[in-house]
Amino acid sequence: MSEKEIKKEESSKDNQNNKGIGKDDKSEKLSVEEKLAETEDKLLRSLAEVENQRRRFEKEIKDAFEFGSFSFAKESLSILDNLERAKAAIQKDETLKKNQDLNKFIENINIIQKDLIAIFEKNKIKKIETNNQKFNPNLHQAISELEDDAVEPGVVLQEIQGGYMFGERLLRPAMVIVAKKKNSKNDEKKDKKDGK
Repeated sequence: MSEKEIKKEESSKDNQNNKGIGKDDKSEKLSVEEKLAETEDKLLRSLAEVENQRRRFEKEIKDAFEFGSFSFAKESLSILDNLERAKAAIQKDETLKKNQDLNKFIENINIIQKDLIAIFEKNKIKKIETNNQKFNPNLHQAISELEDDAVEPGVVLQEIQGGYMFGERLLRPAMVIVAKKKNSKNDEKKDKKDGK
């Protein structure tokens, strides 16, 4: 081959290479744009994930503060129970009834009790209402049933130990006695026969 032919062939190869480079540039531009869009999407997803994680941590911290004192609150209920028991025992004691200062002493116990209840309420601890309420297994613990025609079956007749809520969470169920339907004598005889 002559020099001219060699130069011509090299220039045509260069032109083809240049054309190929131009095509590659466009495909690279598209892929760079696609990569940029993909990277932007990943960045937005990462930012959303970080934000979700931040919210989750804030909620966990709030729950830890809110319910971290749950066991302390549960243990503190025994103080209130003991005050109630002491007051009832003092009022039933015949020798103490003769004491003229008994009413002042009970009044002081009532003041302590009210202060403790106020502290509980400030800390979202509230007593569960039981009087004439329908039995709720989520809030009440039935320890006994009594026959009573005066009220509807399933109604709480008496509270043995108070129940409390800690915010929306059950701290301690109320121990109650629940009314049940009075059995007639025929029902009792039938039950005895079925039992034999």
